[in-house]
Amino acid sequence: MVFSALEAGLAPSLVIAGLALAALPFCSTSDVRVRVLVFAVSVGMGWRYIAWRAAETLPPPALDADFVCGVAFLALEILVMLGSTLSSLILSRTLDRRDEATANARWWPADRPPQVDVLITTYNEEEAILSRTIAGALGIDHPRLRVWVLDDGRRDWLRDLCAARGVGYLTRPDNSHAKAGNINNGLAHLATLEAEPEFIVVLDADFVAHDDFVSRTLALFHDPTVGLVQTPQHFFNPDPIQSNLRIGRAYPDEQRFFFDHLMACRDAWGIAFCCGTSSMMRWDGLRAIGGFPTDSVTEDFLVTLRLKQHGLRTVYLNERLSDGLAPEGMKEYVTQRGRWCLGLMQIIRGPLSPFRRNRLDWMDRLGLADALIYWSSTFCFRLACLVIPALYWWFGISAVNASFTDVVAYFVPYFVAVMIALNWTTGGKIIPIMNDVSQVLTMFEINRAVFAGLLRPEGQKFKVTAKGGERSRRIVQWVMMRRFGALMLMTVGGMVYAMLSDYAPDGGAGDGKLVILFWSFYNLIVLMLAMTVCIELPRLRGDERYPTDEQVEMELSGDMIPARLIDISLGGARIQGTVPTDAGEGFLLHLAEVGVMPVTVVNARDGAFVVKFLHDAETRDRMIRKIYSDNYQLNVSRVNWRGLLAGLGSRAAQ
Repeated sequence: MVFSALEAGLAPSLVIAGLALAALPFCSTSDVRVRVLVFAVSVGMGWRYIAWRAAETLPPPALDADFVCGVAFLALEILVMLGSTLSSLILSRTLDRRDEATANARWWPADRPPQVDVLITTYNEEEAILSRTIAGALGIDHPRLRVWVLDDGRRDWLRDLCAARGVGYLTRPDNSHAKAGNINNGLAHLATLEAEPEFIVVLDADFVAHDDFVSRTLALFHDPTVGLVQTPQHFFNPDPIQSNLRIGRAYPDEQRFFFDHLMACRDAWGIAFCCGTSSMMRWDGLRAIGGFPTDSVTEDFLVTLRLKQHGLRTVYLNERLSDGLAPEGMKEYVTQRGRWCLGLMQIIRGPLSPFRRNRLDWMDRLGLADALIYWSSTFCFRLACLVIPALYWWFGISAVNASFTDVVAYFVPYFVAVMIALNWTTGGKIIPIMNDVSQVLTMFEINRAVFAGLLRPEGQKFKVTAKGGERSRRIVQWVMMRRFGALMLMTVGGMVYAMLSDYAPDGGAGDGKLVILFWSFYNLIVLMLAMTVCIELPRLRGDERYPTDEQVEMELSGDMIPARLIDISLGGARIQGTVPTDAGEGFLLHLAEVGVMPVTVVNARDGAFVVKFLHDAETRDRMIRKIYSDNYQLNVSRVNWRGLLAGLGSRAAQ
């Protein structure tokens, strides 16, 4: 009887999966009709699940803990489902502007290319980081280009470095309004120049622009209604989740879904927005809105809304045109996400709120509402998912009265439909458990930011995402570890208490105890992974090595010897083959995009040898542009399951 009911419950999931396997491999992910159908199915299954939850799984109405917890948890699920519906609507369309950029290349008069100024914003980044950012900016291919470093740290060594490199250096007496104030100070200086810029590029201190950054983004300004072009953020280092779980080469970084897919979909609806770094803006537009807004810690999002009020659109070019540093530590990772959330809440409370009378159109309002629901419900829901099973084990509080077969019949089809929709449209980037880990890691900071931003939006400080610093030793984030450990002990302790004591929780769950049991074990896995991420592994600083398979030539005493690079870094490389000379001696290495590079042999082992580059300033700049211009960077397009399991296994063995 149980098996027949289970088979009947699985039928919707099997039908959805079967149809998807039969049809989707032959469909284009850019086909709007197919995208609408796929997301409509997932949304339909989601509201079917919500209807079942409301009609059949709530505890009987009463002034008791069961009913209160049940209603509260269902309310969170409804909010999350509403957010999922809005997100599905946005994801039902996508837009790729790369062909448009190619078709409109060099739309300006040949004898008068636009003046473009690059603004590099910095506060406390170290010299190694800023040197490569400056080198990348100087390598941008555009005839009328000026580079400025905006230093809110007021550092003498950086002033001297800028003078030596021939770039402008600007500072100010205080740090009022943080990054937005720093940029506005730079804009005020540019307005005094005889040749004012026509377009502005903003780069964070750790982002290295590719040589075609200006030519590609500037092409989209052929349309006079475009006020800002945003490009994606890509990273040449793993984020803390990838690094601390050893899955950097097997699992996409946490920002890939947003930049590779969601932003392109928002662009299709006309609601792409500025993400700060790696963006280009029209000078006249910035002057019209009075520079960067200072009433939110996410001035980038707000600048898009202000430009739109003046008839200027933000568009998105989904092309890798720069590479930067992902947050390297968990503190920085959490701080950054908390700032994003806080800034959005400040916008929601401000004059450009979607709930106020202003000049925002309905899609702008819908996009802001989608962001509000995401930040305010998702992470609260994630915390509730960790607490609800523990309440059942300890106190018999049953927030969900559902049998195992009903869960299979109503929740599983929704889950299957969502996973098919997301993984088909993203090319296989989504793993639910890894997504849950990233949300668990940030849920406390983001929930705090939601309440702080909504209740007291004024006076909130801009928290800088620190880059660089000492990363050569293992660091344990004990505050975060204790929080996750407490949740784990609460779950395990409750399960042991319910099993060993005379108290046997029922709470009306019936065979739904199987659901609570599975739910609890899933939570424990998520918490264990989150705690593992909190144990931060050592990282190499300033000389990251990247695997490669590049053919080169070694020159020794006039003889040219072919060889192959195994890996490369800014400081040296590992070469496969027989070492041509003794350790400590050198030869010339012919390297594509760099030229002739003097090198010294460091050591040789196992059929390979390591060389150290002996570059001058000019050659070093060429090496920076070669290394940090998408030749070697992390670019995991989809999940590599074998690598993922191997990385997690090696991490567990430590």
